[in-house]
Amino acid sequence: MKILTPQAGRKRALLELVARNARHSFERRFRILKPKTRQVLESLAEALDLPQPPDRIEAFDVSHTQGADIVASLVVWEGGGMKKSDYRKFIVKTVPQNDDFASMREVVGRRYKRLLEEKKTLPDLVLIDGGIGQLHAAAEALERLGIINQPLASIAKREEILYLLGREDDPAVLDHHSPALHLIQQIRDEAHRFAVTFHRTRRGNRELASELLNVSGIGKKTANKLLSHFGSLSALQSLSPEELGQVVNPSQAKRIFEYFVTAKRPS
Repeated sequence: MKILTPQAGRKRALLELVARNARHSFERRFRILKPKTRQVLESLAEALDLPQPPDRIEAFDVSHTQGADIVASLVVWEGGGMKKSDYRKFIVKTVPQNDDFASMREVVGRRYKRLLEEKKTLPDLVLIDGGIGQLHAAAEALERLGIINQPLASIAKREEILYLLGREDDPAVLDHHSPALHLIQQIRDEAHRFAVTFHRTRRGNRELASELLNVSGIGKKTANKLLSHFGSLSALQSLSPEELGQVVNPSQAKRIFEYFVTAKRPS
């Protein structure tokens, strides 16, 4: 294959014309697909009946494995982008079984109870990952705190329909190419990613602690100390007794090392 780059003459002029046309076409399409943030927010406010274009959106998602290790996430969009310094993780404390509604009710209540206690401003929009059930659970949590007129919406998976508190029978169905919908999807997906990552970490930590309890002389407190220091089962498996001795005494380090050596041997 040969790639020729004309340096002068008719072919050079033709190449420049093609490049110029391609650039103009891209810029026109880019302006259509990426309108100014203000326009997107105005469109979103109109679709969701918000009193004003939102400057701060807080989004929640719940994650678990068949009801185990239930956690939730809060992510924040503010002023044109995700504000990771305001992200929060929640370990669900009051729900003993698989109940997404109760889990959402708990974490939303905890979040805004704290904001009220700290006398901080509520967001322009609270976004819930889920359908009408999750929306109502969040609304119940806010009502218990005496928070009224808080803009609240949920986005249902797959259908990508926005349910609004107070007009559940008339959800907002935005065009799939709508930049306003794309913004909501971006925030929802980030909340989901953050929740799933936290859940996997917590589940992995629990499994690691359980694995370490199989080692003679290693209790839950020591297992958690090892976990906090080294971070993962794979990291522990690759350590020498001397390295393990940074956290535990020499005899414990030797037993842990020998346990993992034995576990790696083919049966």
